[in-house]
Amino acid sequence: MGVFIGGGAIASSLLVLFLCACTADAQLRPNFYGGRCPNLEGIVRGAMRTAVSSDPRLPASIIRLFFHDCFVNGCDASVLLADTPTFTGEQNAFPNRNSLRGLDVIETIKAAVEAACNATVSCADILALATRDGVVLSGGPTWRVPLGRRDATTASQSAANSNLPGASSSLSVLLNSFANQGLNLRDLVALSGAHTFGLARCVTFRNRIYNDANIDPAFAAARRATCPQAGGAGDPAPLDVTTPNAFDNAYYANLLSRRGLLHSDQELFNNGSADSIVRSYANNGAIFFRDFAASMVKMGNIAPLTGSNGEIRRVCSRVN
Repeated sequence: MGVFIGGGAIASSLLVLFLCACTADAQLRPNFYGGRCPNLEGIVRGAMRTAVSSDPRLPASIIRLFFHDCFVNGCDASVLLADTPTFTGEQNAFPNRNSLRGLDVIETIKAAVEAACNATVSCADILALATRDGVVLSGGPTWRVPLGRRDATTASQSAANSNLPGASSSLSVLLNSFANQGLNLRDLVALSGAHTFGLARCVTFRNRIYNDANIDPAFAAARRATCPQAGGAGDPAPLDVTTPNAFDNAYYANLLSRRGLLHSDQELFNNGSADSIVRSYANNGAIFFRDFAASMVKMGNIAPLTGSNGEIRRVCSRVN
C-alpha cells in the first residue's frame, strides 16, 4: 500500500521505522517472553492480518482500545474487563459506551496465544502488539514493542470518565490531560495522528459542524447532510475525509484546510502552540511516522503492572 508523503507516493515499506525501547521502563523489553513464547509476535500478526482483511476499520478500533486503556490507570488491559453483576468496569463509561470495537478480536488472539503459550502472555501485551500490527497493516510505521506488562484485576469507570479527553476539548484541556500521563505537546500532536483512520459518531462532531467558526464551510455542509442538528443519531463520518482507511499524514493536511472532524482535532491547528508541529507533519510524513512511533512506545509505558503485580488473565474479559 502506498501513502502520499511530502508530494510523492512512497511505498510505506520504505518508511518503516524501528524504534528501540530505550524510553521504556527497564522491566519492559521487546524480548521479554524470549524462549517462553517465541512465536508470540507471529501469532498476533497473523491473527490481525486475518481480521483486518475482513474489516479495514479494525486497526483504528484497536488503537482506540489501547489509548483508552493506557489513559486509565496505565496500560493494564483494564478496558477489556466486562461488567458483571458484582463488577463495574470501564466499558460503560461515557467515552466508551456503545463505541468500543475489537474486543472480540483481542479475545481471539488471546485464545491463539494461550494455545501456544499457556498462562504466559498478558492481555495488556497482546493489545500493545495488536495495536502496532494494525498500524503497519494500514500503511503506517512499525516499532519494537516493549513487553512485560501484566493485567489488572480491577478497573475504574470513574477514572475513565475523568481521564479521557472528549471530542469538544480545548487545546489547554488536551495538553493537561496528556501532561497528567507524562506526555508532552509533541506527543499530543503525534498521537492525535491516529485519527488518520477510523470513524466518529455524529454526536461527537455535531456541535462542531453547526457552531464552530474554524471550519471549512464546504466540509461542514457535507457533514451536515448526514448528521442532523436535532433528532436522530445521524451517520458516522471518517475522521480523515481524504484517506479514511490508510495510516498516513493526510489528517494534518486536513487540519491546515480546517477540515478536522472533531473540535479537539482542529484545536491542534487554531493559532496555538501546536500549529508548527501540525505543519511539519503535514509537509513531511516521515517525520510524523518517526514521532508517532516514539510516542506510542512512550504511551505504552504509562504505569504498567510488572513483576508480581496484577495477573496473567486466561480470558481478557474477566479476571482469573
